[in-house]
Amino acid sequence: MNSPLIQILSNTIHHCQKTWTLTSEQILQQLLSHCTNLTHLQQTHSFMLKTSLFQNDIHLSRFIHKSASLNFPNYSFSIFTSLNHNRPFPIFVYNNIIYAFSSSNPTRAVSLFNVVRRLGLSLDSYSLPYVLKAVGSLNDIVLGKQVHCIGVVTGLDCYVSVVASIVQMYCCCGNDVWSARKVFDDGLVLFGGDGGAVWNAMIVGYAKVGDVFNAQKLFDKMPQMDKNVFSWTALISGYTQAHNPNEAIKLFRRMQLENVKPDEIAILAVLSACADLGALHLGEWIHNYIEKHKLNKIVPLYNSLIDMYAKSGNISKALKLFENMNHKTIITWTTMIAGLALHGLGKEALHVFSRMEKEGRVKPNEVTFIAVLCACSHVRLVEQGLNYFTSMRSRYGIEPKVEHYGCMIDLLGRAGLVQEAKELVSQMPFEANAAIWGSLLASSTRCGDAELAAEALRHLTVLEPNHSGNYSLLSNTYASLGRWNESRMVRKVMRDAGVEKMPGLSYIEVNNIVYEFIAGDKSTIYSVGISDTLHSLDGHVKIEDQ
Repeated sequence: MNSPLIQILSNTIHHCQKTWTLTSEQILQQLLSHCTNLTHLQQTHSFMLKTSLFQNDIHLSRFIHKSASLNFPNYSFSIFTSLNHNRPFPIFVYNNIIYAFSSSNPTRAVSLFNVVRRLGLSLDSYSLPYVLKAVGSLNDIVLGKQVHCIGVVTGLDCYVSVVASIVQMYCCCGNDVWSARKVFDDGLVLFGGDGGAVWNAMIVGYAKVGDVFNAQKLFDKMPQMDKNVFSWTALISGYTQAHNPNEAIKLFRRMQLENVKPDEIAILAVLSACADLGALHLGEWIHNYIEKHKLNKIVPLYNSLIDMYAKSGNISKALKLFENMNHKTIITWTTMIAGLALHGLGKEALHVFSRMEKEGRVKPNEVTFIAVLCACSHVRLVEQGLNYFTSMRSRYGIEPKVEHYGCMIDLLGRAGLVQEAKELVSQMPFEANAAIWGSLLASSTRCGDAELAAEALRHLTVLEPNHSGNYSLLSNTYASLGRWNESRMVRKVMRDAGVEKMPGLSYIEVNNIVYEFIAGDKSTIYSVGISDTLHSLDGHVKIEDQ
């Protein structure tokens, strides 16, 4: 068996035999520590059969756990079932096989848990967290409550890991944050200052449902000794998911000041915030941080860097990172296509898509085609867009969703084919959403089709009754056609409905800090200085003109 795993083992044995003789158990430990793929697992399996190490339940349990961590649960399960006929297994073997299926096949994980209960085996502090993870994957709140009751009856709810898992389960299943908080509060009485995992679970729960106010409040109350990189990351991710990137970045800075070293997950969260704000300089600093501290160069990290550079204006850097990546997932390709399309480089985006198809290593998904159709829309390639739209179903078996129809309607509208766009809306197998009617409103406004614009606005007043921009677009359409009475009438309807015009927002990044400005807002501490500077500049301009 000539492989890197065997070569590593051979070198290790040769080195160690100078001082002692390795036992079979030590060799197995070396094999498991170097396993990275299915071939390695099979070689380790052969060694365990040859040395009869499968007769030892601890070694079997370790092998199952390693198979699960490499995402090969079925392989370990086949071994488990073949050996299960010969002897009963202790609880820790069952725990590991339940863990193996908790994500990939949660139904089987729950079935195995029921087998354990029928056999009358005593559950331990690992049994419930593993099955609760499966319950969370199934989103089954009734089953979750039953497992919670088992924890109370068996007394296992006195363990931190079990309570943390129960809190996570309630937050995952139906977003029952109230029940999670009750379990959390009871756990604090029990554990005092030793429940860091429970604090983290509750913060994640609040962040998951977008309640960053309570997540922040809980984080601030959390004992300093319990705060770790997981706690900080949970809150940063919460702010990012709640579309509050400024707070996410502020929290990341606090994390740095308190000397908490971010891991790859924290970096992913803050990179997403940088992308939302277009904070290029901070994103570059984070990129340098990754290189300097030699963080694991995992594919999602580089996907986020590509996304950040593309959204922050440096498409050439995004493209350079993309070309230097040896392993590209479908997310990598899609992110690059979307980034090029965002910069109006539609033909370049379609070229990248063509490269992906020719390589054939990954297949496009629904999101990929949204990026491709957006690229076609930016450069008004109507025929190509229609071909891609058709090939989704015919070549890749992907049924177009409302987002894909929206891209096509936007493409037709940008090309001035508003009637064709309207016809496509009528052919859709589902109701048009606000994005589609908004696209029709914008395209009909550009083409001066007041009747279609009015029809689009009628739908939008129901779907987005407080969106001032829709009224403004129709009013401007009438004004451009000289139909002033209709233009004034739209403005009056807007006022009577109590719809207020939303002020414009702008961002600027100075010294790695992103500042937000709202049009007409004079409450900011910078407003006086900004006014003085503008007045000074205006004076200089007048002098130059004289």
